[in-house]
Amino acid sequence: MDANQQTRANPFGMDADCENCPELCATRQQVVHGYGDVGADFLFVGEAPGEGADRTGVPFTGDERGEALQHVLGLLGLNNSLPSDEQPELENAFLTYLARCRSPERPPTDDEILTCEPYLNAEIRMINPEILVPVGERALAEIATEYTTTPAAEFDVADDHATTIRGRGFEIVPMADPLDASEDQREAFVDHFESLMDRDYRQTKGRRGR
Repeated sequence: MDANQQTRANPFGMDADCENCPELCATRQQVVHGYGDVGADFLFVGEAPGEGADRTGVPFTGDERGEALQHVLGLLGLNNSLPSDEQPELENAFLTYLARCRSPERPPTDDEILTCEPYLNAEIRMINPEILVPVGERALAEIATEYTTTPAAEFDVADDHATTIRGRGFEIVPMADPLDASEDQREAFVDHFESLMDRDYRQTKGRRGR
């Protein structure tokens, strides 16, 4: 990976040697921060790195779940690479996680997600996206808690998949786990998201405060 690619994979110079969660430090291969177009309108947030991302250092790459998401991005014209590319060429999309380190045995705890929250907040603040896409149930719950006035328990990623939720400062478009999603669910998401992409977000983005 050359210097430019390293900057692309960690555009804000975030701590690549974080040791705030000792248990995760013992199991991870590396910290996985956000990756993609830092001027993106669309920010995708997953729960935590999978086995592939833990190896590659790039969110949603290196395994079947990552390839499933990259395939959807390709259908939307947001990924100009093969779904299997471990350093995808993304356009107008940024990928990140709630938690930045992987445990091979369990999902992240609430405390671990809270510890990583400043990283996510920094990415959202700097990128200033128009749409947040929580990928999976856990990401939807966390994003809904932070950016809507509706109790998170009222949202369900299966029911809210491929819909638009009005959030505080953002539109939120939930996405079911791409690995488990049916063909119909994938088509529904692509169709709905394409209808949103028809808007010219870049006409208004520069006028919004960062």
